[in-house]
Amino acid sequence: MKSALPCILTINGGSSSIRFAVYEAGKTPRRRLDGKIDRIGLSGTNFIVNDPAGKPQVPRRLAAADHRTAVNFLLDWLEAQPVFASVKAAGHRVVHGMKHSEPERVTPKLLAELHRITPYDPDHLPREIGLIEAFLRRHPKLPQVACFDTAFHRTMPRVAKLLPIPRRYAAKGVERYGFHGLSYAYLMEELSRVDPAAAKGRVILAHLGNGASLAAVRHGKSIDTSMGFTPTAGLVMSTRTGDLDPGLVYYLARTERMTVAQFQQMVNHESGLLGVSGISSDLRELLARESDDVRAAEAVALFCYQAKKWIGSFAAALGGLDTLVFAGGIGENAPLIRGRICDGLGFLGIELSQKRNAKNSPLISLDASRVKVRVIRTDEELMIASVIRVLNLDPSRKS
Repeated sequence: MKSALPCILTINGGSSSIRFAVYEAGKTPRRRLDGKIDRIGLSGTNFIVNDPAGKPQVPRRLAAADHRTAVNFLLDWLEAQPVFASVKAAGHRVVHGMKHSEPERVTPKLLAELHRITPYDPDHLPREIGLIEAFLRRHPKLPQVACFDTAFHRTMPRVAKLLPIPRRYAAKGVERYGFHGLSYAYLMEELSRVDPAAAKGRVILAHLGNGASLAAVRHGKSIDTSMGFTPTAGLVMSTRTGDLDPGLVYYLARTERMTVAQFQQMVNHESGLLGVSGISSDLRELLARESDDVRAAEAVALFCYQAKKWIGSFAAALGGLDTLVFAGGIGENAPLIRGRICDGLGFLGIELSQKRNAKNSPLISLDASRVKVRVIRTDEELMIASVIRVLNLDPSRKS
């Protein structure tokens, strides 16, 4: 059925997936439909739609060899849904936004800018631009809004943005930007709802998934984050290295004649948990095999060790710590990993309740812990739906 209220379509395009959702644009956006296409360009590409209760339906196997095929399939499917007639705008997650600090209406000028800055994020931006342009071709009158993952971190002080390379590069936009901003914005809104005082204090947000990063937040503003100029920096991730000695570029070029493109491929798609273990990029599989495979055990240990170090460094940057929040696929669903990361951080005031942690409770710290440790399920799509504030589509608001 056609919705009685105008709706927002949210599109969250990743390197090998596209998540989508339709929300009624009321005072509190209500999800009507959502799903995803994953493993795009790989074997076993799936199209999964969740039922109204949020339960995934039986996956549909697609022959989606590339993003263009997947996008065209998604558009065909969406257009066949009755609720699509009520969609009045589309909001897109755009990973890199350079200096943009707010969502922006997509215009020819903005599209030209996104094309220009593609070298800053060649893994994500071309696909995200492709999604926007596909919608533009099919529905040229449908307003579209870009929601930038980097926007949350524009409040970082200059010292946290600087890279220690010749100053001339800063004028070209080479600095630390940070990512996962839509997730962090949502987490801070949720924290403000459940514990308003905590949201105004010293907070570390840990978005741990296939991509993983941490953010240090004080008085509700980002003051530092682990990802830097690109999403490859910071923590060890599923297939990304995280921080790496830059001397490796020269070493591998000399000893293995590795090209820049090959190095880029290695550090983004062949490293991290996959590279260290030689088995899998999936932490669940590595946990299942760590007792009998030292490579799996070392990959898991490295992931937890690096996360622990970053928490310690951000506590120093914040001048102390009041709240630690875990989110993302790993952060929300892996009690063992949360426990290992927090083990030994008692000196910061972090003390977990084993019982609460095992149950994935919203609050997993002991009542006596100086630092509250929370698990909050992030929702980037709901943050994208906040485009209603940009386009004023909320019918409950007077123009």
